[in-house]
Formats: sequence, structure tokens, C-alpha cells
Amino acid sequence: MNDEVAPYLPEVEKGLHLIPTQATEHAGQVDHLYFALVGASAIILLMVVGLIAFFGFRYRAGNKTANRSNLPSTRTENRVEIAVLAAMLTVFMGFFAWATTLYLDGYRGPEPAMTIDVVGKQWMWKIQHPDGTREINALHVPVDEVIQLRVTSQDVIHSFFVPAFRIKRDVVPGTEKTAWFRATEPGEYRLFCAEYCGSFHSRMLGKVVVMDRGDYQAWLTRQGSGRTLATAGKQLFEAHGCSGCHMGKSSVRAPSLDGIYGRSVALQSGEVILADEAYIRDSILQPDKHVAAGYEPIMPSFAGQLTEEEILRIVAYIKSLQPGDWVKASVNGNEGESQ
Repeated sequence: MNDEVAPYLPEVEKGLHLIPTQATEHAGQVDHLYFALVGASAIILLMVVGLIAFFGFRYRAGNKTANRSNLPSTRTENRVEIAVLAAMLTVFMGFFAWATTLYLDGYRGPEPAMTIDVVGKQWMWKIQHPDGTREINALHVPVDEVIQLRVTSQDVIHSFFVPAFRIKRDVVPGTEKTAWFRATEPGEYRLFCAEYCGSFHSRMLGKVVVMDRGDYQAWLTRQGSGRTLATAGKQLFEAHGCSGCHMGKSSVRAPSLDGIYGRSVALQSGEVILADEAYIRDSILQPDKHVAAGYEPIMPSFAGQLTEEEILRIVAYIKSLQPGDWVKASVNGNEGESQ
């Protein structure tokens, strides 16, 4: 499929809706908070406007029936005001705690069943599944499974927005964001870019297709899975000469990457850092940022040489390496040379 041309997308979710469709459990929870806030605000608005209207009419100029001689003392007024403000503060701090919990849950989701890579590009969404299946402006997922999205941008700031899931992630070039969801209803749902990203921003549309598990597996089979991310990442790793230093086939000393993902790495600065995806990404693009203890800062930066998709593939390959993988590869390579 041509990456430069966004395919035509049929309309989904036609018609006028008071609120977007709820297609995840998280969407329902967000809506409950929304309606609670609207309800509390409406109550306060009615109380304030009602009291203003009542007192404005009751004590209007010329109303001789109003008794203004028995006004409450300033001390009594302060007690009433403090009590009202304290009650309002308590209620809205409760809303704040509720909203904070939902916000954090939106980032800290449960263990995902699969992680799908999404790259924003003027003006399309490029998507790759773990088995190598690729899509443009469409994301197919199984129902009732936790899906993690690893979202990044290739050029300018985009924003991945699925109203029915109540998901929105602003994506800045050079960074990776994650989002998760568990779709509860099969169907097609709109996907937007919610950040102005250039002349054809309004055309950066897509859809999320939620399918029954059996239908999803059949769909994957029909697509004909390509190379996995790790396989593609290995080829890129070797093509850019990374294996020459890191696999010990060069006079240049470089850290072994066998099983590095998830390990603690000692740095020249004396710090110890966890080798997560961010660390691997920084090591590719900003190698001087975290220099491993016992090694010289001689690795060149690959910023500008690799696309975001290529970086994701290399990171996936390094994550897949287990202790001893490269030793076995080196032995096998030497055996092949001797033959």
C-alpha cells in the first residue's frame, strides 16, 4: 500500500449524538464524571441565580413589605459563608480526586494482550501489528482484549483521538506515548487527529474496527503477516552496522545488548538506570546522554538517519534479545565461515 496516499474511508457513526458512543468501560466512567460535574455546576448555578432573583425581587427599591430592620450580624454572615465555601471545597476536592484517579488509570492500564505501533505522519496514521501486518488510517483490534498503543510522530505534532474510547494522546516528534483500551462493543469508530498539523489536517481521518476474536484472527490470516517487528529490526540493526560493534566482531568495544531490556545499567556518571524502551531509544538517537560505565562515548547518533518506524523496529529487536543470543549467533557464524 502506498504510504503517501490516504485511502478513502467510509462514514462511521453517522447521525447526531448528544455524546459520542461508549465503546469502552473507561468511556462510561469518564461520562459519569462529566455528568456529575455538569449536575453539580447546574445545582450551584440554579442556587446562585435563584437567590439573586429572590433577593432582588424581595428587597427591591419601593417594596414597602420587606423588613430591613432585622438584618443578621456580620459575624453570622461570615459563619454562613464559611460553611457554604467549606462544603463546596469538600465536594469539588472529591471531584478532583475522582478525576485524578480516572486520568491516571488512562495511562497505567492493565497488562496488555498486544502492543500495536502507531506513527502519525502528514496526513495519515501508519499502523503495524506485532506480527508485521500493516495498515493505514485503520486499526483492527479484537473485542474484550487490552490493547496498548505505542504512538509517535514522524514529522509534526499530532494527536491520536478516538472519541468513542475517550482516548486522546498528543504526540510530539522524537517522543513515544502509550495509550490503552479494552473495546467492549464490536463496530467501527472514528479516529481523528485532534492537533492542527498542516494544510490537510482535516483529512487526517481513520477508523478503529473492533471485531470478535475469531473474525480478528481470520482478518490477520487474510492479510498475510509480514516480517515481525523484531525480524525487521534485526535487519536494520545489521544494515546500519550496529552488530559490528555490539556483537564483538570489531576492535571497537561496545556494550553487549543480550538481555539488556529490563536490566539495570550502570553509567559513567555513577547513576544506575533501568534499560526500558526510553533508554534504548535515547541510546540510538542521543548516545552521549547515558554512557555505560567502562565504555567510551564514541557511538554516533542515528538521529535523522532512521524513521520513527525504523526506530520502533530496532527497539523491538533489542527487546527480544535474550542472554546468550549473540554468543550463539557468533558461534553459528564462525561455524559457517569454517565450512
